[in-house]
Amino acid sequence: MGGGSVREVVAAIRAAHDDLAALPIDALTGPELLEVLDDLETLACQLPTQSHRLLAHLQTETTPQAMGAKSWRDVLAIRWRISTREAKRRLDEAAVLGPRRTVTGAPLDPVLPATALAGAHGSITSEHVQVIRDAMAAIPPTVDPLTRGQIEVDLVRTATGVGPKQLKDNAERTIFLLDQDGPEPDDTERTRRRGLSVGPQQSDGMTAIRGNLTPEAWAIYEAIFAKWAGPGMCNPDDDLPCIAGTPSQEQIDSDHRSLAQRQHDALIAVGRNVLESGVLGQHNGLPTSIIIRTTLQDLESRAGVGITGGDTVMPIRDVIRLGAHAHHNLAVFDGVTGSALDLFRTRRVASPAQRIMLIARDGGCTKPGCPVPAYGTQVHHAARDWADNGQTNVDELGLACGPDNRMVGPDGWSTRINACNDVEWIPPQHLDTGQARINDYHRPERLHPPADNDNDEPADNTAEDTGAQSSSDPPQPDAA
Repeated sequence: MGGGSVREVVAAIRAAHDDLAALPIDALTGPELLEVLDDLETLACQLPTQSHRLLAHLQTETTPQAMGAKSWRDVLAIRWRISTREAKRRLDEAAVLGPRRTVTGAPLDPVLPATALAGAHGSITSEHVQVIRDAMAAIPPTVDPLTRGQIEVDLVRTATGVGPKQLKDNAERTIFLLDQDGPEPDDTERTRRRGLSVGPQQSDGMTAIRGNLTPEAWAIYEAIFAKWAGPGMCNPDDDLPCIAGTPSQEQIDSDHRSLAQRQHDALIAVGRNVLESGVLGQHNGLPTSIIIRTTLQDLESRAGVGITGGDTVMPIRDVIRLGAHAHHNLAVFDGVTGSALDLFRTRRVASPAQRIMLIARDGGCTKPGCPVPAYGTQVHHAARDWADNGQTNVDELGLACGPDNRMVGPDGWSTRINACNDVEWIPPQHLDTGQARINDYHRPERLHPPADNDNDEPADNTAEDTGAQSSSDPPQPDAA
């Protein structure tokens, strides 16, 4: 069957759906409604099988780069406007449930053949598939292929009669019986499990962290906490917190913080000490420091928020308190003078002053949907590429993360500066489905226009954006 026939069948499926949507359902009885719903549920479980084989074949026909994306995950996310997590899930499913071929073109069974077969018959749901995938990935590598295959068959057989929760319980019990003692701890396993994860900022401004520290890492912080997390040390409630020597008895007696709170405050002192030491050098052409942008009105009224170069939202009172602990550079971008912001063709790399200005304006990568904050971006010639006689002028530049910056070029993405001084990203043909051209992810202020705006439209605060840079030394022009 050729490609045209496949498209005709898909068109027939869509036409059948339209016919179904046009039919009245008021005359159906309860049992009839349930019967129709059963058929639709089975069809919904079967349809992903077709996506699996189509995605598997697509990846043999072209590359993400040829379509104008960094990865297959981005291809799916951009074209169908789904999350990258959902795109990864679909690709991972296609990898284990879709058909495979050898290097010579001979057909191979899917990685999970029993699961793929059950999905093709519509007898298991996507939740069942996820549980089975997780369980098969958790089987110790010492288990032989024959036993692994039998475990998959048993899980699929169980899935056809129970819900995902009971299937998960059965899978965990099976894996436990395979390896009751668990893996023997060793240096390799400890090194593999090391890590520190930072969650998204919560509605109250707090950020949750979790992780596993190696014995070496904890030994280091154990010694630091013994000093700086002791009672009376680094207490933000003290007018003059003790960060060196021994705290006074009064400071110790008046310290009512818990151990967890003292360790939190000690981490602040550690980080501030490193930032002020100057040993971190430069990052993307600027001294490694905390950069915060806000509006002049918020700064003067001491109300509102500031946004860091890492996209953290900080209350203005915290911004002011942070500035009290460091030499604080305040660049007000309304009538700023003293730094060259237009370099024309004299220099390809943006100056520190230009980069600070762009951080204040863009906040992060300007490509729609990209969450990379300003700290992780490069300066991109947005109006016209440097190779095409682009100018290194602040109003022709924009921020872009490295991978997105490299996607701009012939037959790929293109950028331009619109009349509102926003960077617009135009997708290549394969990914252009009419999606947004501008990234507002890093501009939360656009969600809350000023109350005195008569037109009820977001005001253009670009001229009043403020970049506040906290470091031990003022940034010096980069001669490189």
